[in-house]
Amino acid sequence: MEPIFDLIVTSPPYNIGKAYETKEALEKYLAWQARVIDQLVPRLKDTGSLCWQVGNFVDNGQIAPLDIEFAPIFKKHKLQLRNRIIWHFGHGLHNKRRFSGRYETVMWYTKTDDYIFNLDEIRVPSKYPGKKHYKGEKAGKPSGNPLGKNPEDVWNIPNVKSNHVEKTTHPCQFPVGLIEPNSCHNKCRCSGL
Repeated sequence: MEPIFDLIVTSPPYNIGKAYETKEALEKYLAWQARVIDQLVPRLKDTGSLCWQVGNFVDNGQIAPLDIEFAPIFKKHKLQLRNRIIWHFGHGLHNKRRFSGRYETVMWYTKTDDYIFNLDEIRVPSKYPGKKHYKGEKAGKPSGNPLGKNPEDVWNIPNVKSNHVEKTTHPCQFPVGLIEPNSCHNKCRCSGL
């Protein structure tokens, strides 16, 4: 297969029994996802990135963090984990027997060390703009990048619920801010697309 993708971004079903899926044993679900990943990785360019967004598999009140479950599959393909990004959203289902979940994970993998990452395009304002070095040979000179700082790996982006402005008919839609290149929320800009 010829590599054609600079960037693969996906949020596969979590195997929790939504209307569009049949809940299966975790091992069977992971085997199915491994077959999907087997088809995707050869199509990813050496300079490309794969961003895999997942939550938790829940069975009888116990959770299995899917990013941890998927890690061996990606390691088998020799993909390199660049970031484990926490997508924090402000609301969701409440739970009575454990803390209510308010985050999911985006795993950012690359095939090689020669991947595209356009940091200057996604910088955010510095906490202390105009801050200067206090001492040493750089004393009095700016200490930060004039374009801003490198964004953090915890992203606060509201999830898409029934009254959300982005809502479509998709039952588990994620917000455009997770992947939109020019969004003020987008921090990943994993590729040069």
